[in-house]
Amino acid sequence: MVQRLRSWCATALILMLMAACAMMGGDPIKVQVVGLEPLQGQGMELRLAAKLRVQNPNEAPIDYDGIAVELEVRGNAFASGVSDARGTIPRYGETVVTVPVTVSAFAMVRQAMGFASGDRSKIDYVLRGKVGGSTFGSVRFESRGELELPGAAATTPQ
Repeated sequence: MVQRLRSWCATALILMLMAACAMMGGDPIKVQVVGLEPLQGQGMELRLAAKLRVQNPNEAPIDYDGIAVELEVRGNAFASGVSDARGTIPRYGETVVTVPVTVSAFAMVRQAMGFASGDRSKIDYVLRGKVGGSTFGSVRFESRGELELPGAAATTPQ
C-alpha cells in the first residue's frame, strides 16, 4: 500500500515537472496597451484604466490569476498597477485585460519638465509586468516602444 502510494506520487511529480518544462519552453506572451480611460483619483494622483491586449503565441492556453504592470517613460518610472482579474488566454489567442494604474503627481511633473526641455517628437516607453499563473507560477513580459506625437515633428527645432 505504501509502495503504491510512493509510486503514484513519483509519477504525479514527474508529470507535473514535464508540464512545467513544456510551459517554460514556450514563446513569451505579448502585451500591448490598447486604451486608457480616466478613473477617479485621490489627491494629486492620476488614475487610469489601462486596457491591455495579451496575446498567447503558444500551443497551450494560459490560465491567469492576477496581473501587475509598471510603465517607464523616457527612462523613469511613471505608472504602476495591479488587478486580481482571472481568466484564460486561449492557445494562439488573445484577450483584453483592464488594469487600474496610478501616476503620482511627482512622476507627472518630472515628465512635464523632461518634455519641456527635451525632444518633443518622440516618447520612449517600457511596459513590464507579470501575469500570475494559477498552476505553475507567473509569466513575465516586457514591451518596448516609441510614441511619435502628432504634429510634433513640425515644431521640433532642427
